Amino acid sequence: MKDIVEQLEKRRGQARLGGGEKRVAAQHAKGKLTARERIELLLDEGSFEEYDMFVAHRATEFGMAANRPPGDGVVTGWGTVNGRQVYVFSQDFTVLGGSVSETHGQKICKIMDMAMQNGAPVVGINDSGGARIQEGVDSLAAYGEVFQRNIEASGVVPQISMIMGPCAGGAVYSPAMTDFIFMVKDSSYMFVTGPDVVKTVTNEVVTAEELGGASTHTKKSSVADGAFENDVEALSEVRRLIDFLPLSNREKPPVRPFFDSPDRIEESLDTLVPANPNQPYDMKELIGKIADEGDFYEIQKDFAGNIITGFIRLEGQTVGVVANQPMVLAGVLDIDSARKGARFVRFCDCFEIPILSLVDVPGFLPGTAQEYDGVIKHGAKLLFAYGEATVPKVTVITRKAYGGAYVVMASKHLKADVNYAWPTSEIAVMGAKGAVEILHRADLGDAEKIASHTAEYEDRFANPFVAAERGHIDEVIQPHSTRRRVCRAFAALRRKKQDRPWKKHDNIPL
Repeated sequence: MKDIVEQLEKRRGQARLGGGEKRVAAQHAKGKLTARERIELLLDEGSFEEYDMFVAHRATEFGMAANRPPGDGVVTGWGTVNGRQVYVFSQDFTVLGGSVSETHGQKICKIMDMAMQNGAPVVGINDSGGARIQEGVDSLAAYGEVFQRNIEASGVVPQISMIMGPCAGGAVYSPAMTDFIFMVKDSSYMFVTGPDVVKTVTNEVVTAEELGGASTHTKKSSVADGAFENDVEALSEVRRLIDFLPLSNREKPPVRPFFDSPDRIEESLDTLVPANPNQPYDMKELIGKIADEGDFYEIQKDFAGNIITGFIRLEGQTVGVVANQPMVLAGVLDIDSARKGARFVRFCDCFEIPILSLVDVPGFLPGTAQEYDGVIKHGAKLLFAYGEATVPKVTVITRKAYGGAYVVMASKHLKADVNYAWPTSEIAVMGAKGAVEILHRADLGDAEKIASHTAEYEDRFANPFVAAERGHIDEVIQPHSTRRRVCRAFAALRRKKQDRPWKKHDNIPL
């Protein structure tokens, strides 16, 4: 028995070494942690239960029969994050470059199947050179099996991808189908084809960082939801995100202890909106003053800054926030902000996370660039996402809500449950200046008449009361009482049940 136990420990020790001390040292020299070190930081201490430690590939071509490292380049299993179950796979770049083989893919698929069956999130830590060339179509088949699991798990359990090294070719499509993607600055890359292929095919010279680095994907492409300075920060932030999310679509989001009164009054909000309607203010100040303890976890903060998305807690319960940001492009809706908002709203609806919308929107961004790139269809994504969402929806209009953008931003007409407006809000087809120029075109040469018409229009429409008279706004509230009113609204909606007509699935405008 003693010999068997010693043999077991020896084999475990060999598996834990990964690609060996030299390759581990090389990984550390790049500022990167190993696959197992990453799991240790992600999960609660001592909670990791590993599966398939001794699995090895079955390839024999190109001398592979003599090189069969245990684990086959990926560490898989489950553990807990603050006591809540999470499944995880972590690719080991020190073993055959973390390349995906048939058995590597099977290990990932096994824990994804278990996650769906048992109702727990999946965190994938990606650090791989791509498909294992020596295995040919078998490695491609492994990717395909993983892709299918991503699709089946979508909307069933939260899926989080961490890009902590190179991610190229087919390897990028699995993360692309997950709910959140996080990258590490200067050490992670995502691209379908690398810089060398780009140069060969298009004669375009580009670095890996420019082509698919963290800055590119958080600021330009919107592929990634956030980028962090190093592995340690990335892993700690993902732990924080998991705390906001339910384990699966069979559960509600977690309720955390809170030490912030739901009745808290914020007098400073009474002066948040400037007297000058064209002067911006920071909507994040309002979010912070509504949230429990001012805690806000922002998603995609570096992309489409004219809309803000992220998670807060109200009375300890997770709430998704979508807010126009007057500090960027006056909070206008455009292609990028509509896509960003729609994706976030749909995630919240998948996992029963209530949605708070904070509205200050002057309309959709005009121009040929927007029209040629399909702002109509992209804008419809946000409209569609809000309209199909059946979770509790509370809306607060702080200032401008003009035209179609008013309707799109969780209006009563899209079955929002509770719609509030501040006294400073203006709900109209358009601003007074534009409206008067259309309504009183004949008087355009008379400045005095135009000024009179403008003042008249503002008196009639530059307020929330016309909408309130028609029941489109449930209540005009004092800004300082916003937290209290919003908390009470969500409390009243906790048992909300809304049925939709049967369908196999919808056909959102893509």
